[in-house]
Amino acid sequence: MNPLISVMIGAYNAAPYVGETIASVLAQDYEPLELIVVDDGSDDGTAEIVKTFPDVRYFFQPNAGNGAARNRAIEAAGGELFAFLDADDRFTPGKLTLQKTVLDAEPELDMLFGHVREFVSPELDEATRSAIRPPSPEPMPWTAPNLMLIRRRSFERVGPFSTTLRVGVTVDWFARASEAGLRYRVLPEVVLERRLHTQNNGLRERDARSQYLQVLRAAVERRRLMSGSENA
Repeated sequence: MNPLISVMIGAYNAAPYVGETIASVLAQDYEPLELIVVDDGSDDGTAEIVKTFPDVRYFFQPNAGNGAARNRAIEAAGGELFAFLDADDRFTPGKLTLQKTVLDAEPELDMLFGHVREFVSPELDEATRSAIRPPSPEPMPWTAPNLMLIRRRSFERVGPFSTTLRVGVTVDWFARASEAGLRYRVLPEVVLERRLHTQNNGLRERDARSQYLQVLRAAVERRRLMSGSENA
């Protein structure tokens, strides 16, 4: 029997894309899996779209940010393995089976990542396309939760996502995972298709970008304290 994989999506006003995102998960050839969507206070019809998929576990919460939405999904998750996905991106076919096979073959690993292929959302007109950065010409390695498959017990060693940050949530979590000594590998295969559009989180939260510096400073301070305690 394969262990259950919990795939978790946090969604905020994701009506244009969330159906495609959910379909990319339900099309995976891995079984068993559960798909949990936490609606972070959407008011654009996201709920109605998600509810057209009967196999999805849907939760609603007042808007609290992506970190809080993911943490709510984790509370509901029953899987031995965790995967995450933003509501505008897509898993590539076979993503979960590929990563689960590698975790089985390398039990010393806590988590796996892969490469991401970016694309500009096809409905955008030329004027809108010119206002966002072009996609990377080649797939890129990326240690973000959207590409990750992680053992539940390993995730619990790091703890939940930050609920005080509007951007930099994934950077903060990966920094803490590294400090906790989690072992990982980045696979050469593309496991995520990342959509570029005008509502990407990094664009929507421009005013909060100074928090990236806050995340880096916090990581440096944690390492300083760890070094001091080891030398005491």
